Parts: sequence; structure tokens; C-alpha cells
Amino acid sequence: MEKYLPYAVLLLRLALAFTLLAIVADKFGYWGEAGTPGTLWGDWDTYAAYFGTLVPFLPGNISEKLAIVCTFLEIALAIMLLFGLKVRWAAVATCIYTLLLGISMAVFISIKASFDHSLFVCSAAGFLLACCPIYKFTRHGIKKRSTYHPY
Repeated sequence: MEKYLPYAVLLLRLALAFTLLAIVADKFGYWGEAGTPGTLWGDWDTYAAYFGTLVPFLPGNISEKLAIVCTFLEIALAIMLLFGLKVRWAAVATCIYTLLLGISMAVFISIKASFDHSLFVCSAAGFLLACCPIYKFTRHGIKKRSTYHPY
């Protein structure tokens, strides 16, 4: 079974990366307009208003700046995971980011919303990826033409 681990790690990396990219695409309306079936936000203004409900203790202008920072973080983490750059760091950051987002959503909206958005699943996937001992399909693993064991 260990021979399949590099492929499982690759698929987990790609799944997390494309999940983050799909979230960003929805924020900018690539999945359709707000209110379209299968679309959560549909545009930036709807997302910024929704994000404000996740951090109601912050003023509106700081909330919108934090939404921008979170979006850049999602893009950066997705790129790191997609191209195998600092995979462990990206996985830990994805785990922490989605866990904090899920907790905030559970506290300020509802626990059901956290589960509907699969935030705890993404957090667990990031943690699992960070714990994987093999990153074969990364720049380092391919360059060495061997399996990269970070431990």
C-alpha cells in the first residue's frame, strides 16, 4: 500500500488547491452571478458583505481589507499546493485557515453552515497532507529523482 502513497498525496494536494481556487473563482463571479444555483457569492460585494458577518466585531472597512487578505492567502496557498512549493507549510496554513473560518462561521452564522461548506473537511485534509511523510511529485522530489522524505 505504501507504493500508492505518493499518488494519494498528489491527489490530496490537487484537491485542496482546486478547492481554494474554486472559492476564489466564486468570489469574482466566474461560477455565475449572485443567486445563481451552485453559486455562493457570485461577486465581490456579496462576498465582502458575507465576510463581514463572519467577523462582526470588526468595523466594515477593516473587514473588507481582511477579506482581501484572505483572498490573497487562498490564492497563494492554492498556487503553493498546485505546484508543490513548500507543501508542508501550505498544508498547515490551509488547515489553520479553514479551521478558523469554520469556527467563525459556526459561532457567528451556524454550525450547519460550517458543515455545508466542508470547512472542517478541508482543515482535516490540510492536516493530513502536512502529516504525510512523502512528497514525491514536488520540485524537490522530481529534481532528486527519488522520493522526498522530509522526516
